[in-house]
Amino acid sequence: MEQRQLGNTGLYVSRLALGTMSWGRDTDEDDASSQLKTYLEFGGNFIDTADVYVDGESEKIVGRMLQGVVKRDDILVATKAVSRRGQQRDRDASRRHLLNALDASLARMGTDYVDLWQMHAYDAATPLEETLGALDTAVASGRVRYVGISNYNGAQTARAATWQRAWPGRAAIVSTQMEYSLLQRGIEREVVPAAIDLDIGILPWSPLGRGVLTGKYRQGTPADSRGASPDYQRFVAPYLDDRAGRIVGAVMTAADGLGVSPLAVALAWVRDRPGVVAPIVGARTVGQLKGSLDGDGVALPAEIRAALDDVSSPAMGYPEAGIRR
Repeated sequence: MEQRQLGNTGLYVSRLALGTMSWGRDTDEDDASSQLKTYLEFGGNFIDTADVYVDGESEKIVGRMLQGVVKRDDILVATKAVSRRGQQRDRDASRRHLLNALDASLARMGTDYVDLWQMHAYDAATPLEETLGALDTAVASGRVRYVGISNYNGAQTARAATWQRAWPGRAAIVSTQMEYSLLQRGIEREVVPAAIDLDIGILPWSPLGRGVLTGKYRQGTPADSRGASPDYQRFVAPYLDDRAGRIVGAVMTAADGLGVSPLAVALAWVRDRPGVVAPIVGARTVGQLKGSLDGDGVALPAEIRAALDDVSSPAMGYPEAGIRR
């Protein structure tokens, strides 16, 4: 698998990252082990988790994988902090919470450091300078190698990155993890231009449109799908409208013409967008993961890419599209 530079750093990551949001809920430890082994066989080296995934169980499973399945030095581990599921304050990017959360993540994973520590969401109740100071502390202590953000809008992204650049020795923002797919192109308005200008690598989450771009919802909601699950039903529902149907139809037409799966088409489209470093592919089963990995070799012809761009194009106007004279 090809490796790509993460932001303006010397760190190179595989161009598909392995997501673990389902580990500990929909994916048990044996299946997680099989997924990781399969991913490594394909040349992957970049695994993504978060402290709130399945109340920390995902990180615990990742930790056991680091002890028995893969050598720590052979894998790049990314995790996140800020979110507090089930709490009155559901986002907390204070110095106290962040550094405590980092220690807890390291303990769950049984490691001394994480390669990429990401702020899971923007916390408007905490001064951004305090949050960024905690990132500096984490890097200076050796517990974190690189830092990133997630789900920040364009202005928040630019402010965080430029603040860190303003003084030597601060930990640079090297990545932003955002939802990005043919069904969700909103980040192209402000986040993508900011990320490219500031040398921040984009890590798309849900690159398959929450599973809808695979085409499995075309004839209804399968009983064994996330769309039918009480845990994920509301997550999938926004992408089951008429607009999504037109985009999925275009993906399936392209897939038929190329002789590949709709999944491969959708993944290739986002993987090769400007600024994108590594889409994060999550799967419940090894079979699903292999579908993504097998499709990594697909490159879309220019005419198909243009057709998909056109059918899924987000609304752009002033000021994103500039001034027409």
